[in-house]
Amino acid sequence: MLHCSQISKLPRLKALFLSLCSIFLLSASGSVASANEPAKAAPAAAVAAAPAAPAAITAKPIKGDATVGEALYNSGDASRGVVACITCHGPKGMSAVATWPKLAAQHGTYLTKQLKNYKDGSRANPIMMGMAATLTEQDMLNLATYLVKQAPPQGEAQDKATLELGQLIYRGGIAAKGIPACSACHSPNGAGIPAQYPRLGGQWAEYNAVQLGYFRDGTRKNVQMNMIAVKLSDLEMKAVTDYMAGLH
Repeated sequence: MLHCSQISKLPRLKALFLSLCSIFLLSASGSVASANEPAKAAPAAAVAAAPAAPAAITAKPIKGDATVGEALYNSGDASRGVVACITCHGPKGMSAVATWPKLAAQHGTYLTKQLKNYKDGSRANPIMMGMAATLTEQDMLNLATYLVKQAPPQGEAQDKATLELGQLIYRGGIAAKGIPACSACHSPNGAGIPAQYPRLGGQWAEYNAVQLGYFRDGTRKNVQMNMIAVKLSDLEMKAVTDYMAGLH
């Protein structure tokens, strides 16, 4: 009886053994499939959280070349339609008539800004807008770098009758009219402050008087100068610009 009982258990043991083998094989095949599966893309949130690539290095500001600027000032560049500045502004920035300002020793930042303003139309002057239209930013920097190296212009006041008034306005302003002293920004000797305020000493009185008129009527835009010029009378403009012509 015992023998028969043991034999009868064999089929059940065999079935159990086969079941365990099947489970093992299925588990193994699943592991292999997972290993061979291509990697899934990271969730969008994870991608968004990833650090951004470092920004590209900003190019260094271009610098002016005085030698190139001198050649452009004296000869222009016919291939690009650039006209020589010397024609109007004279050798080394010393113009011969008050129609054209003296540019010698003018601050480079100021000159570059004015040329940009002519080119974009924010400073209106039909002649200079046409001249600046063909200039690149590098041209402007080259010209300014050349001109700032030239000797400052010399001049003298012509009207003795208004000399005292001109000196008073330039050095002390007119408190009763809320006009500040010109020297506060343009310096006591008219040399100006580089990168902020232009050189006025030695400039043609007639040219500066015209510019003050433009500031007064709004033709030329500058909030500070517009507020000052609108308070000046014609006589006061003439007196202070004549006095500035003799500063050096």
